[in-house]
Amino acid sequence: MSDSVNPFESPETAAVPVMPLVSHGALTETMLIYLKGASPWLRFVGILGFVSSGVTALWGVSFIAFLPAVTQFSYQIPGFEWFSNSLGAAFGGTMALFCTGGAALVFFPALFTYRFGERIRGYLRTGADLDLEMALKNNRSLWKFLGILAIIELAFIPLLIIGGIIIAVAVALT
Repeated sequence: MSDSVNPFESPETAAVPVMPLVSHGALTETMLIYLKGASPWLRFVGILGFVSSGVTALWGVSFIAFLPAVTQFSYQIPGFEWFSNSLGAAFGGTMALFCTGGAALVFFPALFTYRFGERIRGYLRTGADLDLEMALKNNRSLWKFLGILAIIELAFIPLLIIGGIIIAVAVALT
């Protein structure tokens, strides 16, 4: 039986060295075309991220700035009497916190995306390997940040489910 072929044995392949994507510090013409096409879009998306981060931060500041005026006059509006007490202040403070936190969460991916596009643009102009390295570093930072953010969001799902069950039970018991 030693001369039979084992059907569970891994197939053997020849050991072929992996060719590097970058050969002697130069990218292929196709790679350069793709990088050149991606750079303006990366910068554009980064700028849009900066704008949306700024608008979100302004929303947070407006909640803080206009909260005293809104709570002062809310007792005159039918149905909004609840907003003139501490519950209204808590609502405004919570919204301000969410808006400023959201602005920070939008700012960093926008920064990494914009820098990635700028460094690609610099590499295409100068051909300096440092620009390409920094572009790839910013790309790595972008995906690392988004990955960590996704892990944090996934960790909140069980908490939201438990909170929803508690609220549903509390409502059912009242």
